Parts: sequence; structure tokens; C-alpha cells
Amino acid sequence: MSPRLDASHTQSATSAPPPEHLDPIELNSDVRPEPDFGQEFGQDDALAGLPDIPPYDEVGPVDARALSKTLFERLESLEEGTHEYAYVRNTLVELNLALVKFAASRFRSRSEPMEDIIQVGTIGLIKAIDRFELSRGVEFPTFAMPTIIGEIKRFFRDTSWSVRVPRRLQELRLDLAKAGDELAQKLDRAPTVAELAERLGLTKDEVVEGMAASNAYTASSLDAQPEEDDAEGALADRIGYEDHGIEGIEYVESLKPLIAELPPRDRKILSLRFVAGLTQSEIGEELGISQMHVSRLLSRTLIRLRKGLTVEE
Repeated sequence: MSPRLDASHTQSATSAPPPEHLDPIELNSDVRPEPDFGQEFGQDDALAGLPDIPPYDEVGPVDARALSKTLFERLESLEEGTHEYAYVRNTLVELNLALVKFAASRFRSRSEPMEDIIQVGTIGLIKAIDRFELSRGVEFPTFAMPTIIGEIKRFFRDTSWSVRVPRRLQELRLDLAKAGDELAQKLDRAPTVAELAERLGLTKDEVVEGMAASNAYTASSLDAQPEEDDAEGALADRIGYEDHGIEGIEYVESLKPLIAELPPRDRKILSLRFVAGLTQSEIGEELGISQMHVSRLLSRTLIRLRKGLTVEE
């Protein structure tokens, strides 16, 4: 976002449009007319006496500071909401866009497009202009830079995390990263949780919570393809699945000593019924007893095993 003034002034007082025809701001335009404050305004015109301003990209830092100071002096005398106020305010934005670009350059390594970062930084610049007071005796760049950088940092805090976490944990993640780097250089190894907790004056549980929250900063797609030198497939192919048979292992292991205590014929019936899958009639033919007898023996055995499991639990 690059705000610009949409005003066309000439050196002739007769051809200059009155202030009410000045558009306050126009966004996303590659053409920047050069505002000329040195034209012959009327004696009572609120913009009379302002200096000439060359093309914004040709104004150096020193000149931008001097011009900004003059514009801020005039801005304090104008009524907010008027065309003259908006005109001077927008000129201040244009003159100080270099501050936004300088602040945005610190975040080039981030994944967000630089254009978006400059847009957010420009919002911070506008806020700084609205809050600045010459009476404080502070240079405007010194006052504006923390506001611009703060706005950009809030943008990353609110949009860069894959999963929204409380601000406390977001700030803790930064503290842990900084303390971890410092301790790693000092100890020549990765610091432990206890060492991080002692360095930051936190408990071990708080450090672990911050480490867990750090995992929410970035997320990987389950269908993302591996690196060229990685022989494994996509992440989804490497994630384990729930094996419903695991639950049965516990019962099998608990039944083993109970089954070992059964009489041989009862163990034989259990094996033929639940391992070989024979029916009660087929088991009766195998053992030479009736199907009804097999049913009674099987029921008695199952009740015994069930009671044994209940006692163990």
C-alpha cells in the first residue's frame, strides 16, 4: 500500500483548484503528481506558506525530517476532518514511507509477502502521525519507529501462527528461543528444561508448556511430499493408525494363567471352539459327547474365566 496525494496544482493562482477539490488520498497508484505548496494561495488560505516539496522518492532523510517538522506545525493549526488537514496529513505519510520500508526490511526472512508487511507498517506510520506532538521535543522518526515495528509484530503474532494460542505463550516461545540460543552457545550443547527454567525464572511445567505451544507456530500438510533425499513417502503415509487388536492383547495375557489352570478337556473345548472355529455339534463328535454336554461345559468354563478376570481387575 503506497498512499499518495491526488492533487494537481500549477504555479498560477487562477488555475489552482480550491482546497475543497483536493482528494485526501488515493491508494495503489503508480503515478505520483508532485504537490506544489509554493503556489499563490489566497491570503487567508490555510495551506499558504508551505514549502515546495520535490518528488517523494527524491527527498533525503534530512530533508524529510525538516519538511515533516514544518508540516506537523501546520497540522496542529488545522481542524481535523477538513480537506486541508487530510492533505497535510497524507503528505506526511508519503514523506515518511521510507521509515516503513526500513522497518519492514527487518522481516524479510518471514514467509509473508513484503508488500503485506509494508501495508501493515504504513498503518503504524499513520497511527504515529496522529499521536505525534512537536511539544515533546522528540524527532518524529524516533517516535514513529517503535509504533511501526509494533504494528508489524502484532500482524505476525495474530496471523502467522497455524493454531491460535494465548499471547502469553507466544511471548514465552520467543523468550525460550532467545534463552535457548544463549545457553547453547555457553554450554556448547542444547539446554535442558531445568536450565531454561532457571534462566527465565519459570517452573519446569511452564517451560514444557511453552515448548508444546511452539509446535503450533507452523503446520505441515499431511500430503506434503518429502525432500528429494528422503526415501519415505508423504507424512500421511508415516503416521500410525489405531490398531484395534491392541486392546485384545491385555485380555489374552490376563487369560493365559486362568486357562492354564483349567482341566485338559475344558482347554480342549475352548481351543476347538474359539481357535479351530468348530460348532458345538462338531466338538461333541470330536470328543464323543453330546452337543448339550459341550454347551454346559463351555458355559461353565466361560463363567469361571469371567469371574477370574473380574477378581484380577
